[in-house]
Amino acid sequence: MNSTIINKQKFPSPHPGIELSIVTYDVNGLKVKGLLAEPKDDHVYDGFLYLRGGIKNVGMVRPSRIVQFASEGFIVFAPFYRGNRGGEGNEDFAGEDREDAFAGFELLSSMDRVKKVHVFGFSRGGVMALLTAIQYAEAASVVSWAGVSDMSLTYEERKDLRRMMKRVIGGTPTKVPEQYEIRTPLYELEHLEVPVLIIHGRKDINVSVEHAYRLEKRLIELNKSVETWYFDEFTHFFPPVMNRKIVSDLGAWMKKQRDR
Repeated sequence: MNSTIINKQKFPSPHPGIELSIVTYDVNGLKVKGLLAEPKDDHVYDGFLYLRGGIKNVGMVRPSRIVQFASEGFIVFAPFYRGNRGGEGNEDFAGEDREDAFAGFELLSSMDRVKKVHVFGFSRGGVMALLTAIQYAEAASVVSWAGVSDMSLTYEERKDLRRMMKRVIGGTPTKVPEQYEIRTPLYELEHLEVPVLIIHGRKDINVSVEHAYRLEKRLIELNKSVETWYFDEFTHFFPPVMNRKIVSDLGAWMKKQRDR
């Protein structure tokens, strides 16, 4: 796959030192959109592929969040995923729309100012991040924050999402098990060559900590590089002060992996 930037349009930035742009890029013939954050200088940085959670407008990329990560010393690209913000196609919850993440990885990799590319996923973006890191062994690291690792488990846990999942995925885990399996990176982790950081609040009811436990267990069984930051007191969303600290800590963790 070759990811080509078709259009780049400036977007208002909440940070004087970070430039934001709405990028239209090519994903196998589809015009997909995303948000790019670049420090306003000519230095070389690591790339940071930010893979959002949710679907459609739920969990949409927030400029302030992207700027927060860029401020840690990264060039950040966050795909909106196909069909969103004027992009072509339709999301299918880590099916073919994983190609939006793959093309985003290649987009960052092709930039002159980018060294290594790290992959980050939040919530359902955790699946996207792991699938991307499996696809690209040259990734510097992968972080799953409150991330989904087992799509069938999400169907079991989230009764409020079942109608959407049946429509988008094509049925229940019983009726189309293969569709849930291809969206579950646990089955492909033997191909992962990238260090993993798992961040999860044990009180999370949106994505239960069981997702993190299953991911950690499988990575340890396969003798893969994994680190875990569990937080007993937090849910799916962390308080702002702690959030900022973890963003800073994970930025430092990523840079350490790059230099390993």
